[in-house]
Amino acid sequence: MFRLQLLSVFTLAALITVAGCNTEGMWVQPQHIDGPTTSMSAPEGVDLPDIQIIDAREVDIVENLLAHRAQYRKMLTILRDYYKEKGYNNKRQWADSELTALKRIKPFKYILSAEVPVTSLRPTDNIAEADRMYEQGLEQMKKGGHGIPALYRQDAMREALQIFTGLITKYPSSDKIDDAAFCCGEILKEYFKNQERLAIKWYERAHTWDPQTPHPALFSAAVVYDFRLHDRAKALEYYHRVIEEESGNKSNAAFSSRRVHELTKGMDGLQQPVVTDTREPVASEPASDDMVPVIDLGPDSTN
Repeated sequence: MFRLQLLSVFTLAALITVAGCNTEGMWVQPQHIDGPTTSMSAPEGVDLPDIQIIDAREVDIVENLLAHRAQYRKMLTILRDYYKEKGYNNKRQWADSELTALKRIKPFKYILSAEVPVTSLRPTDNIAEADRMYEQGLEQMKKGGHGIPALYRQDAMREALQIFTGLITKYPSSDKIDDAAFCCGEILKEYFKNQERLAIKWYERAHTWDPQTPHPALFSAAVVYDFRLHDRAKALEYYHRVIEEESGNKSNAAFSSRRVHELTKGMDGLQQPVVTDTREPVASEPASDDMVPVIDLGPDSTN
């Protein structure tokens, strides 16, 4: 029996040596922090503002979630640092414990493309790899049937969207970010159901990042508001912007002027526009019953 016990001791010592003498994970138990707690849903002494969800779309709700999630973590970090600076060790431990617990939460991306990059990006640099990615994205759009609805392939369009968003994330100063943003808008508008509002956000980014973009970003947004979402006020706003800011395309400016008159006067002239693009033709919406309502490249992504 003594030999067996001695062998166990030597075996354990050998394992510790192989592990680089790092025994912290083996012996140290998670520290239990005691302190007063409160309700996450109804904290005492705090008047929580109502969250308006009337007529809200999925993208609106997800964007609010992303913003509040980030603010929660940021404010908790600020509070932890404040307690550390003031020497309030107990409360600092509480904040540290809460931050540690947050690391165990999986923050799912409910709509991948809802995380549209900030408006402050500017396309200032000619980057060869970004150019290559942009051409690769265009090629994927062609493989996905862009411009030929009968050849529509959803998997190729998903990959094209991923390439364009990846370009913007990896090369935010590339002179191709406005082009990529416009393509994201086109893919979302034409090939995925109920993503018109997200498409508009990408159109807006294309114009904001480069007001001289060759793509009809404002006009495309106006048409979506007008004929897809039937939002008369927003359509008028964007048609006016087309006349003021995208007047270089005379056909689109003329159509916008006519629609401003028709919408203002309450006429029913709903002549369909022809969206012109100097680089890529705009595809018709494919007649597909299996188009998914969200853009999520991972598994279980159709809800």
